[in-house]
Amino acid sequence: MPIPVRSMPLARRAFLAFAVLLTPLLLAAPAAATPAENFVNDNIQKGLEILRDKKLTTVQRRDQFKALLLGLVDTRRIAVYTLGQYRNSASPADVDAFAGAFQNYAAAAYQTYFAKYTDQVLKITGSTQRNPTDFIVHTQLIDPGSSQPPANVAFRVRTDAGKMVVVDVAYEGIWLSIQQRDQFVGFLGQNNGNVRTLIAHLSDLAVNLGKPAN
Repeated sequence: MPIPVRSMPLARRAFLAFAVLLTPLLLAAPAAATPAENFVNDNIQKGLEILRDKKLTTVQRRDQFKALLLGLVDTRRIAVYTLGQYRNSASPADVDAFAGAFQNYAAAAYQTYFAKYTDQVLKITGSTQRNPTDFIVHTQLIDPGSSQPPANVAFRVRTDAGKMVVVDVAYEGIWLSIQQRDQFVGFLGQNNGNVRTLIAHLSDLAVNLGKPAN
């Protein structure tokens, strides 16, 4: 009998790291910005246009946000990675179903959090090229209303899929995909490696996250 887990939300810091990709007020990018830096910068601006468009209804804003997010982030790649060793024993159909459930869950989670951080400022500070198709864009997250020092946020951008996509985000050195993998692998370990149980759990979470607040 599967062991129920009532909730398995991603760490608040991890959500914050991903949410700021689309929500902060951006400081000017460096004059000699790299393509990867421009990619992050341009998509932040697109996200801001969605958030600031008062003509949009709540549903329209969320739908456009989701479309932007899913065009920007390689959610399938992240999903497969987060299955860890259970990817090898899962059927192709279960992997596909999990990737779909993960996509819906991630979109619902980010939509829930994005509105909370519109006052944050994200400053691009540079980038590191790991190999010809793998880049880390370094930024600082600044809260204008706080005396706390800026938080370091990094975005991993890959180009080997034929276009630039975000495949991971780190907040103060903690990578989101690694946290997710540890959480999902732990859940599967408690539920006999049943990927379908994890799919159902993520689907339930996505539905609850998508419900309007009272």
